[in-house]
Amino acid sequence: MQNIVLIGFMGTGKSTVGRRLAQSLAWNFFDTDYVIEDVTNLSVTEIFRRHGETRFRSEERIVVKRLSQQERIVIATGGGTVLNPLNWEALAKNGIMIGLHASIEAILSRIGHKHNRPLLKGPREEIEKLWSERQKYYAKADFTVDTSQKNIDEVVNEILAWLGRMDNCEFCRVAKD
Repeated sequence: MQNIVLIGFMGTGKSTVGRRLAQSLAWNFFDTDYVIEDVTNLSVTEIFRRHGETRFRSEERIVVKRLSQQERIVIATGGGTVLNPLNWEALAKNGIMIGLHASIEAILSRIGHKHNRPLLKGPREEIEKLWSERQKYYAKADFTVDTSQKNIDEVVNEILAWLGRMDNCEFCRVAKD
């Protein structure tokens, strides 16, 4: 039984879509950032501030390894999770990788004003550079939905429709029912 793994840049809707998608499938939902916060008793921002990105990525690797061994779950990853080839391999081995994409303008309008995103604290040019550099990783997804102009239900329905068209996918029968 395969998992569904949502990948993409910060602010593309992975957590929100993931929750709704899991509800639709009657599966459990996990957000890697929230699991890390639960395990460490620190917010992502606090981990970055106290211990740095290296420590955060180490915690993320452990969480990904554990989640990827489960079945029939929807996983929302952090924006940088799939930059680590070991994370990609673990998640893709037992999961369908679904990319959520949004324009930089949509992302900035959604989260540009929030202060809980450690990697979005720089000027717009730095954020655009980070967004641009990561696109090649997200482009490897099995399927991608542009969330820039869509609401949650539209994105979830597009994913479910795509899953329902997959004839060789064992779990996709759930999406067709």
